Amino acid sequence: MREDGQDPPLLRSTMAEPRAFSPLQEFGEIPLGQRSVLKFYVDEFKGRRYGSIRAFVSGEDYSGPTKHGITMDARLLAAVAALLENLGPESSERADRELARWPKQPGVELVARVTLYKGTVGVDLREWVREGRYEGWSKKGARLPFKESARAAALLRRMSESVATK
Repeated sequence: MREDGQDPPLLRSTMAEPRAFSPLQEFGEIPLGQRSVLKFYVDEFKGRRYGSIRAFVSGEDYSGPTKHGITMDARLLAAVAALLENLGPESSERADRELARWPKQPGVELVARVTLYKGTVGVDLREWVREGRYEGWSKKGARLPFKESARAAALLRRMSESVATK
């Protein structure tokens, strides 16, 4: 710092302001807790539309999207919506079980599973990868509260239609 109390120009922060979240179209959200929600939205990357389910947090230090999320094309959005529409009652779920697998791209599948975690039942949508020597779960995924399956299915249906009509 100089004698006049100002930082020299080269020492000032050059970090850009964070970009505001603004997808092409938001469809809704499902609360996860006091400070987090799952947002359902459609966006575009390199000229291709996709649907996304992503966890967002709101806190003192940071508010915005997290790394927890999954993207799907129109085919996967419709398939996951159909699966969620046909789930039975939550009370019948007593153990983790796989519901379905769909190819996403070469070496990657989207897997839907019912999971029990900390006393709650959820539907986990996660990528299973086969690349090189590694075969297993990736970090890409989202967990939907089981009790919100019907609402999630309706949101995914609308997203599928939006992505398919581009």
